[in-house]
Amino acid sequence: MKRILIVLLVRLAMIVPIFAQQPAQQPEQSPAPQKPGVAGVQHPMSNIVPDAQYAINGNPDWLAIGEDQVWVNSKPTDFVFRMDPKNSEIVAAVRVPKPCSGLMIAAGTLWSPSCEENVIYRIDVATNKVVAKVPAGPANTEGGIAFGAGSAWMPSDPKGIVSRIDPATNKVIAQIEVAPGSFTAVYGYGLVWVSSTDKNLISVIHPASNQVIREIHVDPAPRFMAAGEGYVWSLNQTNGTVTKIDPSTLSVVTTIEVGVPGTGGDIAAGEGAIWVSARTIPVTRIDPATNRVTAQFVGPGGDAMRVGHGFVWLSNGRGSNVWRFMPSKLSNLAP
Repeated sequence: MKRILIVLLVRLAMIVPIFAQQPAQQPEQSPAPQKPGVAGVQHPMSNIVPDAQYAINGNPDWLAIGEDQVWVNSKPTDFVFRMDPKNSEIVAAVRVPKPCSGLMIAAGTLWSPSCEENVIYRIDVATNKVVAKVPAGPANTEGGIAFGAGSAWMPSDPKGIVSRIDPATNKVIAQIEVAPGSFTAVYGYGLVWVSSTDKNLISVIHPASNQVIREIHVDPAPRFMAAGEGYVWSLNQTNGTVTKIDPSTLSVVTTIEVGVPGTGGDIAAGEGAIWVSARTIPVTRIDPATNRVTAQFVGPGGDAMRVGHGFVWLSNGRGSNVWRFMPSKLSNLAP
């Protein structure tokens, strides 16, 4: 009888898909110190009502947006999850041991670095199956991977190496020296931009030569970046500022006071704005034309952020969910 009961329990466990499980109970954590933000533009986070909410087991973090899909990783569960942008359904879950340091869709696959195996998983977005493991691991658990000029670009060594990967062969075809402590790469305006958190600068790589053509000094501890709305943007963790870089002159235009110092967070560009997420201030909107913070939302939630399908997407790691909301909802809110 005992053996029969065990077999039944195992079979029941096997047929429950992981993406249908209820979000895991998160351990209680001491509240984070409130970030100062920007006076005069702050609202309670409760003013944002999401258009959809996706329940994600564990701690949802990095986001990647494709034509008919949005993916998020959850490091504690060892899975990446595919979300349907037309409703609130999770349509696939794929195992990636300790997914970390970015997520992107390119060349027909999802690219998901694994901090446990020190490789990049490639998942076919047509089948949701793993089709390759690229032998280039992330330089840090907190970083980002980019795609452009026919290649993937992964900061792969904390001493200062960016690996260029051929998606046709899954081989590293070049290793470019950059400043030590470089963890995040983005592609935009025909160039690769790599932030060095340790050296307070952005290295600019030209893909035609695989050479750094400029080092741009910014506010201390740049980490996450975005390319869009005509410029490149870095979120600088020490002072909680955002630096705006002109891709045509490879120079700093201005540094914007956002008031979100500290580790973590994210930055995204799209829908006519720059968006920043940080703990205790999950949503900040910056007008890229005036370089001013136009709205901040204070409260629980936030971490990773992307813009796509007409929505802002927000990973609420400690809340075990992902939101999407229309940016137009924010325009009618007064401080």
